[in-house]
Amino acid sequence: MKFQIPSAEIFVPDGLPATDALARVTHLGIGAHQDDLEFMAFHGILQCFHSETEWFGGVTCTNGSGSARTGAYADFSDEEMMAVRKEEQRQAAIVGRYAAMVQLDYPSGIAKDPADSRLREDLRAIFAASRPRVVYTHNPADKHDTHIAVVVPVIQAIRGLPREQRPQAVHGCEVWRDLDWLGDREKIVHDVGGSDSLAAALNGIFDSQIAGGKRYDLAVMGRRRANATFFESHGVDSSDSLVFAMDLTPLVRDDALDIIEYVTGFIDRFRADVAAKLAKQLGR
Repeated sequence: MKFQIPSAEIFVPDGLPATDALARVTHLGIGAHQDDLEFMAFHGILQCFHSETEWFGGVTCTNGSGSARTGAYADFSDEEMMAVRKEEQRQAAIVGRYAAMVQLDYPSGIAKDPADSRLREDLRAIFAASRPRVVYTHNPADKHDTHIAVVVPVIQAIRGLPREQRPQAVHGCEVWRDLDWLGDREKIVHDVGGSDSLAAALNGIFDSQIAGGKRYDLAVMGRRRANATFFESHGVDSSDSLVFAMDLTPLVRDDALDIIEYVTGFIDRFRADVAAKLAKQLGR
C-alpha cells in the first residue's frame, strides 16, 4: 500500500506480506499516538492474543514529534524522539502479536486540519484492505485535540465505504477523559480482568513517555481497577479490570446522523440524570 506520507510504514511481526497481514485483521485499533492503542484498545489486543482466527491490527496516525521529554530523553531532537517512539510501537506489536502495525507518520498539525483529506484517505484505504469486524478508536468526548482529529476522520472514512464493507461495531475508548459519566446502560464495558501481566508488558514498552515524566503505565492500570470497583455500587466486583467505551456504531450505520448531536446527546442524558436525582431529594 502507498500512503500519503512517504515515511509511513506497515510493520508485520510475523513477516507475512502486508496485504495478507491486513486482510486477516478482525479487530482494528486506530489511535493518534504511539501507546494510545495499548492504553485504549487493550480489549481488542486481548481478544486476539491467544486466538488462531482473530487478529488485532493497529494504526497510529501521528509521528510523536511533540512528545514531552526529560531524563534520558531530555536532549533528544524531534527526529530522534520520533525514531524512538516508532520503535517502541513496533516492539509493542511484537509483544501483543499484532497482525500488522501501521504508522502513518502525520505531523499533528496536518492531522488536526479539517481541510486536509489525506489522513481520511489513508484510513479509508486501510479499512478497504482489512475490513475489520470491530474498530477501537478515541471517543469523541476526549479532551485531547489530536484524539478528536483522529476519531472524526475514522467515522468519515468508514462512511465512505460501501455498507457491506463497514465494521459491525465501532467503540470510542477512554484515554484523556474517562467515560465513567456515561449512563451504565450506554457504556460498552470491556472486561480485561486477569490480564495484568500482558497489560504491564505492553505499557512498559513506552519508556520514552514513562521516563519523560508521565506515568501512563500506572495511571491506565489504576483507571481500569477503579472502573471495576466503582462500576457497581451494590454488588461485589465481577472483574478486577474494566475499560469503558462509547458506542459509535450508530454513526457508521446512519450517515445522516450528526456527530455533534449524537455525542452531546450522551452529555444531555447525563445532565438530566444528575438533575433528576437532585430534584428527587429536594422534593421538586
